[in-house]
Amino acid sequence: EDPSLERHFKGHRDAVTSVDFSLNKKQLASGSMDSCLMIWSMRPQMRAYRFMGHKDAVMCVQFSPSGHLVASGSRDKTVRLWVPSVKGESTVFKAHTATVRSVHFSSDGQSLVTASDDKTVKVWTVHRQKFLFSLSQHINWVRCARFSPDGRLIVSASDDKTVKLWDKTSRECIHSFCEHGGFVNHVDFHPSGTCIAAAATDNTVKVWDIRMNRLLQHYQGNAVVNSLSFHPSGNYLVTASNDSTLKILDLLEGRLLYTLHGHQGPATCVAFSRAGDLFASGGSDEQVMVWKTNFDAADYGDVLKTQKPGTSVDGTRHTLVEMDCGVHLKKTKTQDSGRNHEQQEEMTSLTNTLEHIMGQLDVLTEV
Repeated sequence: EDPSLERHFKGHRDAVTSVDFSLNKKQLASGSMDSCLMIWSMRPQMRAYRFMGHKDAVMCVQFSPSGHLVASGSRDKTVRLWVPSVKGESTVFKAHTATVRSVHFSSDGQSLVTASDDKTVKVWTVHRQKFLFSLSQHINWVRCARFSPDGRLIVSASDDKTVKLWDKTSRECIHSFCEHGGFVNHVDFHPSGTCIAAAATDNTVKVWDIRMNRLLQHYQGNAVVNSLSFHPSGNYLVTASNDSTLKILDLLEGRLLYTLHGHQGPATCVAFSRAGDLFASGGSDEQVMVWKTNFDAADYGDVLKTQKPGTSVDGTRHTLVEMDCGVHLKKTKTQDSGRNHEQQEEMTSLTNTLEHIMGQLDVLTEV
């Protein structure tokens, strides 16, 4: 069964830059050039919250591993930590001297790594928001930085066309991958921690083994790749590109599995849920879409069990009953402890949804 569009969130007023699921999949966070962070409820008819605080575009968002905090980075040079609740309280810290492009929690939730146009990668403690150290060997904007699953390494991607691998303890650059013909927009660790994948403006996705520092796979697309996300099984990779498509790559077979059409204009960001049964995408069309992977659970259930104790994989396929494309939002402004953010109620119509999907979205094109 092919991946299918399940939810469709409208509420941002400019391009969506970043999406991330909470651990329990009850919430989805998105950041946008409209300077807002939004938290969407994955339950039908539940409210979406718009959090105002950043003075300029929100470039990146991420839930902490526990889901009790959301970090965001902005063109206003700050990082904010939010409590994703009705009040939407946040603490702000002056993180960099230029746009913050990337925020990422370590898997234990104790550290935060940020990347910026000031050419540095910085590491912070989460609870005191205390600055620990800078990594500064990139010679151009740093677009993305990620901790390895075990927290010992950091990988960063830059407009200097390199991907750098750092040892968190020694704070030294262990290796630079220089095989890119373009700027590197996004990089992440494979769930096993043994490989990294990088997306670039030369239309490629490259997967490297970081134990031998060799190129394992090279996917040549026909448009700039803005973002990527590994499926938690490690068997699939989803990408978002400027040609408006999302692509699912089968890493075991080394081939393109699906090309998904949904966004009108560049697809800017994409992320799998922590269980891997959903993925979310955002685009310059201001929309956030949630897709059901519909991979056969047998394909990756065993892998997940060996990798993540305590993760149960649901082998049953749920048919889609409720969807909410074409959501119309009622805006009500609430003053809350001096903070103005809007709560928006979603109204749903199944017929609209179906017509919308059939009519406007060429949702699935299998390659």
